[in-house]
Amino acid sequence: MSDPEDCWHLYLIRCGDNSLYTGITTDVSRRLGQHQNRDGKGKGAKFLRGKQPLTLVFSAPIGDRSEAQKIEYRVKQLGKSDKEALVSRQLDIDTLRSQSSGDE
Repeated sequence: MSDPEDCWHLYLIRCGDNSLYTGITTDVSRRLGQHQNRDGKGKGAKFLRGKQPLTLVFSAPIGDRSEAQKIEYRVKQLGKSDKEALVSRQLDIDTLRSQSSGDE
């Protein structure tokens, strides 16, 4: 995994209504821009439409796409308080990684 574009990141965005959106990408700043529709192409998630302002509150490198998808799924299963713990770094991404690998 020598090419940085091969590294996938998990990210959380806080919406204007205080909800948290979870996603994965190889380029967090590009993806945030798409969600904010900075380019005018409307390539952001439908869930985020009309929920401005959008603020990136968490980002962590995960590894390959498969691992990122597993951790993204795990985070999406968490309740709001656990997601907030992840944002405030009280919940460690490695804990989620070990939990997702234990599900196989």
